[in-house]
Amino acid sequence: PQGQANKWIKNMEKANNLQVIRLSSGDYMRTLENCVQFGTPLLLENVGEELDPSLEPLLLKQTFK
Repeated sequence: PQGQANKWIKNMEKANNLQVIRLSSGDYMRTLENCVQFGTPLLLENVGEELDPSLEPLLLKQTFK
């Protein structure tokens, strides 16, 4: 089911310049910041049960302009 969902999201957001990242990528935080700043969609793959604490402000919508 997870692979099917990823494929569906990738097809739906292909025209919107979807960025796909993994927490194991070295530049995932830079890509995440750019996507938030410019409003481009982002798919975070291979997420385990625990998330990186640096994602908490984003998930709680604690963003600043």
